[in-house]
Amino acid sequence: MISAAALAILVLTVVIYVFARTRAVGTAGGVLRNLHSRPSYHGLFCAMWTLLIGIALLLIGSVASSTYIDSEMSAYVSAKAPDDLAVIQQELIVNDAKAIAEGRVTSTEDALRLDAAKIYSEMAETRQYGVSILAIGGALLAAALTFFQITPAFRARNRSERLVRTLLFVAAAVAIFTTLGIVLSLIGETLLFMDKMEWKVGNFLFGTNWAPLAHAREGFISPDTIGWLPILAGTMMITVIAMLVAVPVGLMAAIYLSDYASPRVRAWAKPMLEILAGIPTVVYGFFAAITVAPFIREAGEAIGLTVSGQSALAAGIVMGIMIIPFISSLSDDVINAVPQSLRDGSYGLGATKAETIRNVILPAALPGIISAVILGVSRAIGETMIVVMAAGQGPNLTWNPLETMTTVTVQIVQLIVGDTEAQLAAGPAFTLGFALFTVTLILNIVALRIVRKYRELYD
Repeated sequence: MISAAALAILVLTVVIYVFARTRAVGTAGGVLRNLHSRPSYHGLFCAMWTLLIGIALLLIGSVASSTYIDSEMSAYVSAKAPDDLAVIQQELIVNDAKAIAEGRVTSTEDALRLDAAKIYSEMAETRQYGVSILAIGGALLAAALTFFQITPAFRARNRSERLVRTLLFVAAAVAIFTTLGIVLSLIGETLLFMDKMEWKVGNFLFGTNWAPLAHAREGFISPDTIGWLPILAGTMMITVIAMLVAVPVGLMAAIYLSDYASPRVRAWAKPMLEILAGIPTVVYGFFAAITVAPFIREAGEAIGLTVSGQSALAAGIVMGIMIIPFISSLSDDVINAVPQSLRDGSYGLGATKAETIRNVILPAALPGIISAVILGVSRAIGETMIVVMAAGQGPNLTWNPLETMTTVTVQIVQLIVGDTEAQLAAGPAFTLGFALFTVTLILNIVALRIVRKYRELYD
């Protein structure tokens, strides 16, 4: 029903756009120069308000009504359930009732679940009709109000442009406040966790033992088990290996595509290279676990080395292959953006193409190349699936890339997804997230300073 309402709002938007254009021409007596704004601006003004009001009411109504139904269902189950039933079990009954009402569970003998499912089904049906009527009614009202504002002197262009600027501002504000909310949530949970650990920050930053759930059965976390150095070392080790693979290969591929490849070769080589960016990370993980890791182990054993079945080297190599298209594509665009006049001046002074690339083009494109590398580093630091399948999941503080290692993101997933009590596991998980955010932020700040320094030289 709600999807049908959304479709009706879209149809109404198109209809009001056409009618508003026609009305604008009609109010001007068919003479367009009598209008302050062109008919398309009148149609755009009416259509935007109709669409915005309709979709906004649809979203707000859906969220608000869903929240209300959830609270009513929780209250009903709490009133009907036994007094000694835990809150988590009451939530489970509510979830089961929803599944029964939606047809995802077809059989049950629990009377409470059946009664709750019946009530939920009735409330959900009423919700759909109510939200749909509210959204369509609001869209019709917006269409009517804006439609009857149309006059020859109506400044539809100014109003439309102002509305577009407001929407752009709101979009930027949403991105900013979302980031701010994420940071504040990380900081808040980190402060709570550190308070429980009696502010033994040194244990976290410099400790070498990471086993926060070692005392989970006793219901507490020991400060001696929250040292993140092993997983930080694993993260940095795998990231460095990945960048040692991705940066040279990606940069050389970009140089070839931009300055050496013919247009015909570039036309198929660049898209083929960028296909790597669209491969799911789980596929890379399978490739690392089934092909690369066994090959590295067999090669190492052939020369007398002890190589683990899962190693940081295997994960880093495959991760570097995954990052190659990011660096090559961005670097290629940056190199192509270097003015041709710099190339021509270098050639005019007698420099060869290789000398021009080394001494002129690469220094001029260095800020963009650094940005591409930083993007690759952030991608490598945040990767999880390849590490899980190819590098292992156990913390290991070592400089040997042939041993198993783990990363911060893998440990966050293990803490959150495991069957440990959420309240106990959330603290170390959020603390790891905040620490990783801080490390990434420092890397970005350093990169921005380098970019600004060299950009001043080549602007």
